[in-house]
Amino acid sequence: MEILKLKNVTYTYKGKYQTVKAVNGVSAAFESGKVYAIVGKSGSGKTTLLSMLAGLDLPTDGAVYYNGTPTSKMDLDRYRRQDISVIYQGYNLFPLLTVLENVMYPQQLLGASKKAAQEVAEDMLLKVGLKKEQFKRFPSMLSGGEQQRVAIARTLATHPKIILADEPTGNLDVENGDNVVDILIGLAHRLDYCVIIVTHDNALAQKADVLLQMSDGRLSENAN
Repeated sequence: MEILKLKNVTYTYKGKYQTVKAVNGVSAAFESGKVYAIVGKSGSGKTTLLSMLAGLDLPTDGAVYYNGTPTSKMDLDRYRRQDISVIYQGYNLFPLLTVLENVMYPQQLLGASKKAAQEVAEDMLLKVGLKKEQFKRFPSMLSGGEQQRVAIARTLATHPKIILADEPTGNLDVENGDNVVDILIGLAHRLDYCVIIVTHDNALAQKADVLLQMSDGRLSENAN
């Protein structure tokens, strides 16, 4: 089922001396239950596109639609809290919160009780392969792969419909990177999430259901 759609989306940066179309007339559709990989060189427009999908920016022209409604007419704070979540290369965990508290935190922001948030957090951490004895550790006490699993668990805890991943394997070795990719693929194929990954990792990209190429602000689909 189509959940996210781009229609003639353009994003223009206006500097003092020049105007640059970072994203130029992009149209695309994304469905639940599939993994999408967006590849392209630095400066091709991937990060800007991801920012608009995440509701952090609005297109200069065209529109991004979530379930048929343009993001320009939505409560973007609510959209980012409840419907979409981003996994970053740098994990973005709170260093002074335990693993469990990191996953509980966004739920409590949405009004969940401490008990309810803890139950969900524990369940999600187990689903991504963390062990109970790790729940009370701080992020710095975990490996990079384990920290990325915590970031994924935190994403899942608020039950978003769409997961955006920005270079999720960029800081990981091959084995941990493969494990993270397998988790993301499982989320799409078994639990019907829409997963969109921006990556330079060709091996990761080849595992996606749909491979998209970004070049000079334009998006095209490659055979996979």
